[in-house]
Parts: sequence; C-alpha cells; structure tokens
Amino acid sequence: MTLHFSKLTKRPVLLFFVLVLSGCATYAGFNLDQLYGQPEPQKRILPAEASLAQRYLNEVKPLVENRCVVCHACYDAPCQLKMSSAEGIDRGANKEKVYQGTRLIAANTTRMFIDAHSTDEWRQKGFNAVLNERMQSPETNTQLSVIARMLTLKQAHPLPDEKVLSGNWDFSLDRNQQCPTIEEMSAFEQSYPLWGMPYGLPKLAENEHQLLMDWVAAGAPMTSQNTVSPEARDEINKWETFLNQNDFKHQLTARYLFEHWFVSHLYFSGVQSSDGKTAFFRIVRSRTAPGEPVDLIATRRPFDDPGVSRVYYRILPVRETIVDKTHMPFVLNDERLARLNEHFIQPEYTISALPGYTPELAANPLLAFDQLPVSARYRYMIDNSQHTIMGFIKGPVCRGQLALNVINDRFWVVFVDPDMADIPEVAAFYASQADNLRLPAEKNSTALPLHNWVTYSKQQGRFLRAKNEFMNRTFKNGEHLTTDLIWDGDGFNDNAALTIFRHFDSATVVKGLVGTPPKTAWVLDYSLIERIHYLLVAGFDVYGNFGHQLLTRMYMDFLRMEGESNFLSLLPPNTRHAELADWYQDANQPLQNFLQGDINDFSQPSGIRYQTDHPKAELMQMLKKKLAGVDQDKTRYALDNLKLSKDSINQLRALARIQGRQATLYPELTFIMIEPNDPKVQPQLLTLARNSAHKNISSLFEEEKNREPSQDNLTLVHGLLGSYPSVFWHIRESDLADVVTQAKRIYSEEDYQALLDKVSVRRTDPNFWAFSDQLNQIYRINHPVESGLLDYNRLENR
Repeated sequence: MTLHFSKLTKRPVLLFFVLVLSGCATYAGFNLDQLYGQPEPQKRILPAEASLAQRYLNEVKPLVENRCVVCHACYDAPCQLKMSSAEGIDRGANKEKVYQGTRLIAANTTRMFIDAHSTDEWRQKGFNAVLNERMQSPETNTQLSVIARMLTLKQAHPLPDEKVLSGNWDFSLDRNQQCPTIEEMSAFEQSYPLWGMPYGLPKLAENEHQLLMDWVAAGAPMTSQNTVSPEARDEINKWETFLNQNDFKHQLTARYLFEHWFVSHLYFSGVQSSDGKTAFFRIVRSRTAPGEPVDLIATRRPFDDPGVSRVYYRILPVRETIVDKTHMPFVLNDERLARLNEHFIQPEYTISALPGYTPELAANPLLAFDQLPVSARYRYMIDNSQHTIMGFIKGPVCRGQLALNVINDRFWVVFVDPDMADIPEVAAFYASQADNLRLPAEKNSTALPLHNWVTYSKQQGRFLRAKNEFMNRTFKNGEHLTTDLIWDGDGFNDNAALTIFRHFDSATVVKGLVGTPPKTAWVLDYSLIERIHYLLVAGFDVYGNFGHQLLTRMYMDFLRMEGESNFLSLLPPNTRHAELADWYQDANQPLQNFLQGDINDFSQPSGIRYQTDHPKAELMQMLKKKLAGVDQDKTRYALDNLKLSKDSINQLRALARIQGRQATLYPELTFIMIEPNDPKVQPQLLTLARNSAHKNISSLFEEEKNREPSQDNLTLVHGLLGSYPSVFWHIRESDLADVVTQAKRIYSEEDYQALLDKVSVRRTDPNFWAFSDQLNQIYRINHPVESGLLDYNRLENR
C-alpha cells in the first residue's frame, strides 16, 4: 500500500461535484465502474509490525470498538456489519437479516472465520463493501466509502436538540434496516439525513471523526488479531496433545468436550495478548493434526458429520473484539487438566467403538456418549455450571425472545448431588430412557413443528412417567428426599448456586442465590442439564427456519417444567399441586392435563419436616443456609460491598423494594454509576433489574396477555448484570437520598421521565460517549477476564 496515513486537506473533488449535480439520483445513475474501475477487494490487512498497522491498533481500532462495535457485533449487528474485526469490516454489509423468525427454509450461514475465509468469498455470498474497492485515492476512498459517508452524514446532521428523540426514529430490534450500498448512498442521504452513524446517538467528536476519515482516506489499513505468543503456543501444544491422542477414551472425551466448548472463549492463566489483556482462544474441528496448518471443518452444528474419518481438535486465537454479549471465558490450566484426567481418563471402563454422526445418534448426548461414565459427564457440567448455563444464555444467539420467553424473569438454580449419578441404577435408568430423550436437533434446521411437537410431547410423557416410577421406588417413604439431595459445591465450588435473570429477549446467569426468594426454582440433574445444552446450544441453529426455532422453544417448555418439578418434589405433596397451579394460572387444557398427569405424578412425601404453613419459603431459606459457604450473593453482588456510606447503602435498599405497577415503569436493565463523596474512591457501578411477573409462561404468542404487572419487582445488585443496558444513571452520592425519594414516588410515565431528567445519561446527552468510555473502563478494571464491551442496541428513547 502506497498511501500515507496523513491529514486530509479540505479541497473540492470531482466526486463532490458529481454528487451535487446528481440531486436525488443515486450513484447507480452514473457508471462508477467506467469512472473508477470495477470494484475489487483491496489488500487492507497488513503485517502487525507495519507502521500503518500499528497506528490502526493503537489509535483507530480502540475508537472503532468504543463507537462502532458497541452496536455492530454478533448476529444482531445492523446489516450484518460486524466491525469487531478487521476481516469483518472488510467483509462489509448484507441486507438479509439473520433474525427472521418467519422463514420457511433454513438460511445459509454467514459466520465470521467459519463460512468464508476471504473478502472475495464474502462478496460471492452477497456481502457489499463499506470501504472503497475501486480506484484508490484519498478522494475516492472517502467518497466511495459507506462508512465515511455515514460518519460525514452524522456530522452534517447531528441529533436534534431534544432530550427524547421525536419523529420517525425507530430503535426496535426488528426495524426496517436500509443497509445502503455505495451506489444507494445519495438516495439514503436525502431520504434519511438524520440517520448517519452512530445511529440515534451523538456524533463523534471532531478529532475522532477526523481520525477515522484520515484512516479511510489512506485506504483503511488494518491488521488481523491472530498472533500467538510463545507462552500461549506452549499451552496450546499441551492441550492439543491431550485432545488428540489416539486411544478411544481420549477421542470420545475430546469430542464430548468440543461439543461443550465450541462457543467458549478459552484462556490460559497469565497468558496475555500484545495489548496486555487476557488472550482468548476458540476450539475448532480440523482435518489436520497438531503441527500442521488448521483445515477447519465448517458444519452448522458441532455434532454434524465432519466428512472425514478422523477429526482433530485444534485451538485458534479469537480474532474479534471481546463483547460482553458473546463472551464466555473458560480457563484451561493444570488443575482443569488433572480434573478431566481424573474423571474421564483414569476410571476403568472400555469404549468398544466410537459413535457415528447420524443425526438421530449425534443429536442425543445420552446415546452418543453412553460409553463415557455418567458421573464424569455430570461432574464436568456442574463443576462449571455457570459456564454451562451461560451457553444457554449467550451461546448461539445474541437475542432471542422466542427462546427466552420460556423462562421466568428471575429464578434460582441448584443441582442434584453428583454422588447420585454414581449409583449404577441411575446410569441404567438413563440408558433405558435414551429413546424417550431424543431432541429436536435430530430434525435438522428445517423442521415442521406441529407434527414433531406431538411426537416429542408423547416421548416426554413416557420419560416422566418412567422417571416418577423410578423416583417413587428410590425415595420410598421420603427417604433421602431432603436438602441432602442438593449439591453443596463440595464446600468450595461456587457453581453450586446460580440465579438466572431474564431481560425480555436477553438473559444473564450469575453465581449465587441473588435477591429475595423468587417465585420458582429449578433443581437440575444430569439428563436435564445435558438436554438443555443440546437443545439450546449444540443443537440450536440461529439460521434455522421457523419450525426449528418454534420446536426448540416448545420443547424447552418440557425441560423447564421438569426442573421446576424436581424442586417441587422437596415440598409436601399437597403444596406441590398448589404451587404448580399458581405458576400456571390460566394454562390451556392440554397443558393442564400434562401438569396434572405426567409432570405431577411423583407421590412420595418429602423427608423435610416443615414448621410453618409456608413450606416453599422455608425450603428457599434452607437452600440459602445449605449453600451459604459458596453463595456469591454475599460477596460479589451484595450492596454491602459498595464503597459508599452505610446511609447511602440503606437508601439503595429502599430503591430495591419498589414493586408492583411502580416497578413496571422501570426498564429491563438500569446501569447506575455513583460518584462517591470521597473523590479518592472509584465510581461505584450497580444494576437495577426489573423482574416482570406472569400468570404463566407456557404461551408462545400471548406473553403480554399473561403479564401480572401488580407482581413486578426490582432487584438491585452491586456490579453490572447483563450486556444490554436500557438506560444509564449517573448520580453523586450526595444526591442519592433525593434521587431515591423521587424514585419511590413514580406512578406514571411522566414521573419516570422527570426522574430521568435528573439522573440519566440519555442517548441524546452530549456527554454520552465520555460516560460510555468511563463505564466500560471501570467494568474492565473490575473484571478484566469476564468483561467485554457492552451493547447499545437496546438503549431506550424515553
């Protein structure tokens, strides 16, 4: 590249003259190919040591991350423009939506670094350039760049001077996205002058805008994030050696681990990238063995037929910016390796032959891995339960109301003691039920939901009847049916207690029994946690058709009710029926029949002696007490950890007690920054989450009809929960008492907006980007491994 990354001079150019003459016409009215040559991908990816690459890394990339990636990452990036990597920027945009719930056939996959490996290949898949791919000069690079034109449009037409944007602004996730090509930009600019980038947010500062324009003018030189340090290479060699040994034990273990790690961001303790941050990696299937270049096997799902006789598991660097909504860190260290050897390799058992990849087999982990000890599989999953369940929440999708309206807004999750899985009768029972535990993924990504729904409902009924019969024998007369059944984390593992928060079409899983006792709870055993993983993570295809996604959601109804039923089994029989009736008010008749029959046929009494007329509340307290030693609610999320005065903390507790229709006025997630009275103390971060109540959550299309706003409440925690803030508050500690007093008096939308006038950093606030930078920096400082950039696609306009 011969262009220099230097300051542009402000001079008229031919293209500007052409633009003025064109008026309403688009560039398509002119023969750009004749004027500036045929478009052709440019060589923008430079070696990291090049001076232009270094300037990109040190100056341009941080700005792109903090101003662009906060909206343009993952499958829900507008126009599929993923700006989280150099390759993603060069790939460009696509008018097709990944989230299209009505499609009748599965869409072609467009996963970065998997489904294509060059910009040429992405052009063949329908992606349009957002950088100039014709004649290269500073003038053409800026005037024929969609990115530059979008940025310039915003500079020329900043946000209106109003607190809440009025007019035709649409911030819904399913809004009509224009996704103009460079040939369509003139028409776009005339039709939507306020829609420059960043969309619906303040314009970039002049120096920031100039930096990006200079970069584009120079041809947008970039470099890839694919370097591996010597320390990381040593760790990769160690783990690839473990995962690729020739004996059947290692091969089947590696396949099992891959199908649970494929969405993870792996890291090695103490190993950093060139920028001083933790270096993250991903595991892939390859046709080539360690020591050779990776020849990636790209399939829709991790258990699909690889098409080769021998699969090798390889570890590659993550080449994209870490964003919170897809970030699932998982450490690989000597302790982990010893644990895996202890559970999977050292026990005496024989694998006679490796399983195949037919969908009926590969999509059912209870069949595919029946030769691995159940205790090893279950131990692995609960030892890392937050990570396991995080896959359900963050894994294959970035948003998903279709899947998430199958869970309550906040509930606790605990686990059956793994010693139960070591009982031979348990393993034999799972083996006997393998055919009844088949999953929708075996039907691939183009399913017909109604016929298959009937099939799966019948098999789930058969399984539950068999399970209830097995439990009635095992727990005869209530023997052992006490909290002794619940895993205590072996006294040290804080994965034993989890809380899941739903935020409408996103969710968060955290360690600890957070908040006041919730309406429902789950008790997960091996078959249940494994099936949820293969339903929502390994077997879910975000590119699948409506039938696949609908069937997945409906099947999850069964699994949720099974987890709830396990919890209810610890209550007195009469209470079980009463609680289930309360959880499923106004349920339709088929569901009522299912609840009264298959799901609720366990009749053995609980072995717990209850002392009050509120056994569920007693049981919740028993769980809190049993798991107190590993409950992160007392450490990470407790308000007492805030570096504020006791009086301020008490004021915040009052804020958390708001409930009912007052709580309904609050958004899903409020991120709060409080400036302490002591200027030496770092600003404190909190999250106020709204928990929406429902009569039942069994109806896919009638969620609003099933809402119970009078039962809504709020949960306030220390730190950040979730990836998608709805609103930001910025408060001085000295003003906290007045803010809480006003917050408790909110009874209308007007009241709420008046509070925002006092405390919020709205999307229209001139200080929005400065606040955003500070918030992300504090989050990164406090949690350097777990944190990622937040996403602003759900910021409200209120």
